[in-house]
Amino acid sequence: MKTNTILSLITCLAIAVILAAFVARDKLKAKRVVNAEGKGFAVLELFTSEGCSSCPPADELMAEIQKEAKSKAVYILAYHVDYWNNQGWKDSFSSAAYSKRQVQYGDWLNQPQIYTPQLIINGKAEFVGSDESAIRNAISKQLATKPADTLTLLAQQDNGTLKVQYKVTKAIKGSDLLIAIIQKAAQSEVGGGENTGRTLSHVQIVRALQGEPIAATGSGNATIILPKGFNIQGWEVVGLVQDQSNGEILGVAKAHLNNK
Repeated sequence: MKTNTILSLITCLAIAVILAAFVARDKLKAKRVVNAEGKGFAVLELFTSEGCSSCPPADELMAEIQKEAKSKAVYILAYHVDYWNNQGWKDSFSSAAYSKRQVQYGDWLNQPQIYTPQLIINGKAEFVGSDESAIRNAISKQLATKPADTLTLLAQQDNGTLKVQYKVTKAIKGSDLLIAIIQKAAQSEVGGGENTGRTLSHVQIVRALQGEPIAATGSGNATIILPKGFNIQGWEVVGLVQDQSNGEILGVAKAHLNNK
């Protein structure tokens, strides 16, 4: 009887060690997917809100991926939607335009029910914004996929506006250039709603988004009114080439910023 008990304990311990090894392997694999080699890109569009208690883990995941990605072609855009604003806390970064963009993605992806946190990758697939394993695997896949378009951007700050020059190669008819003005980081003390009393940290906050039809030549100019507080050190400009028939992101680039 005692021998059987000892054997059972040894068996259980062995199983636990094996399971722990598998978990550790999966975690290590997840950490490495952002480093996948390839010439593709991954545009991560997160729809989030300070009024949503499920959103902070997604915001934290985006911060982690942003830190790991470094020079890789991973672009994060966090849109704060406004439909949580009547639940006890108004998100100061929110905009009805971002809620509208999320609804548009619902139409493109034939998934009309929107929610937070929701993440769209390259305009082609959606995920729960805190589903780390699925998101990392999707990033790895997209980094290994050759992009349809090549986009280059040059931007120059001129008082309260930004003058942008763009060039798109192989532009598909019916695609637009979207220019996002992004605040790299911010914190908020939340005084109401589901996150009352919490200090929330955000990264890659979209503060303005402007669409431009792409010129027939693939080259053109755009002027954007800059949000209050814009500065070269704490902000960045990202351009997206998006097929307006299905939402797919065909090309992406960060602008090199200059002061006039």
